[in-house]
Amino acid sequence: MLAMNELQFSTSLMVSSSIQDHLEISRLVAAAVVNPTFCNQLLVDPNQAIEDGYYGETFSLTDTERYLLLSIHADSLAELTEQITQAFGWNQQVQLPSITQAPVFIGT
Repeated sequence: MLAMNELQFSTSLMVSSSIQDHLEISRLVAAAVVNPTFCNQLLVDPNQAIEDGYYGETFSLTDTERYLLLSIHADSLAELTEQITQAFGWNQQVQLPSITQAPVFIGT
């Protein structure tokens, strides 16, 4: 005999860009983490920090990444990275609606 029960579930999907899509931003932030002088320059004058690079290393940012960095006004590296994370949606998920009353057949 088959019984019909109600199944409810919700799921979420990541709809943001991947961190791997923005490796140059990751490199730039890593340079700021290890060098307080570069970090300060990035916070005070991000355009100059991007142009100067870091110890001979250059950053090949996309136009979107460059615009984002130039539009952020942060007082600390933590604040800068938080705003970058929010801008690219790396911590955001879209919640799909629950599906209710979907039949599940359980048989023996």
